[in-house]
Amino acid sequence: MKQGYSFAAALAALCAAGSVSPALSQAVNDQPLTEKWAPSEWGADDKVGAANRTTPAMVLAAAKLVKRGKVATLGKIYQQDAPGFGTRGWRLTIPGLPTGGPFGPQKLVYNDEYVATELGQFGTQFDGPGHIGVITSKGMYFYNGRMLNKTASAYGMGDLGVEFIAKKGYVCRGVLLDAVALRGGQLPIPKENDKSDPGIITDADVKEMVKRQGLDPIAEGDCVFLYTGHGNIWDPNKWDSFDAVEKKKRIAGFNAGAPGFGLSACEYLASRKIILTGGDTWPVEAVGKGFGGENPQPFECHITLQTKRGIWTIENMDFTQLIADKAYEFLFVWSPLKIKGGTGSPGNPVAVY
Repeated sequence: MKQGYSFAAALAALCAAGSVSPALSQAVNDQPLTEKWAPSEWGADDKVGAANRTTPAMVLAAAKLVKRGKVATLGKIYQQDAPGFGTRGWRLTIPGLPTGGPFGPQKLVYNDEYVATELGQFGTQFDGPGHIGVITSKGMYFYNGRMLNKTASAYGMGDLGVEFIAKKGYVCRGVLLDAVALRGGQLPIPKENDKSDPGIITDADVKEMVKRQGLDPIAEGDCVFLYTGHGNIWDPNKWDSFDAVEKKKRIAGFNAGAPGFGLSACEYLASRKIILTGGDTWPVEAVGKGFGGENPQPFECHITLQTKRGIWTIENMDFTQLIADKAYEFLFVWSPLKIKGGTGSPGNPVAVY
């Protein structure tokens, strides 16, 4: 989720006051408190979320989806000129060339890389429990009722760290919904605050894609992904062939907004008890100009899936091979890096089919 205000400033205010500062208290959302989003169905101590649904039987069933013995990696390349939201960036340097050596009679040398980036929130990225929260009258509320000022610090997210999910990981039935085939072309960035906008995928659209693609109904434990075609603006196979001017133009278009799931689709997927969502765009859900679209507030799907239910998200995925092979159902394998206190994780998910 890409917020317009500074979480760092808000966190500082909370830590200083022990609650919400007077400035922040002018606008709060107490829905998580009044609707009792916590404790989660897995108990007050849970730090994992919907991945808890996975059973050995689900894993064995997912493994049976491997028919052709093909493997597709679904991550994009991490590089300095890739699109990043706002001020996010990727800077990689090789110190030394070589970084160290020589050693021994064989004159061994080695190289290391130094990377400066928002590690869990750039490129192909996994949103963990410390990423999305809601300002309430009691404090900044995150998954399972954890208040930011009571668990996090400048050195990590504490009980909201991504490492707890990394210990569990994801092995599931992957379902790829082809919205490009549904709409007859790349989906546009939403313009209207209306379900009929072609850039917004509704619950009815999800059901129609499942039907058209000949898939079994979305079920408990599934990982569900959305192909909109918007991700092709940042084409992983052609990016380095574009000049600087073309890249700048594409980055602006890529970040201007995104087609994706509307709120009704997200609520439907939650009702089916899925454990993960993903897409080829930076938010996965629909985001239009001025944060428009079906959603009544910015990134409502992030809140209703992640903060409320522990259904996390992988953004900026590459479905090129799966779409070419029409591989809409597959064994999906993924785990975030075990980054203690991290808000998310980079990585390279794998589909086997």
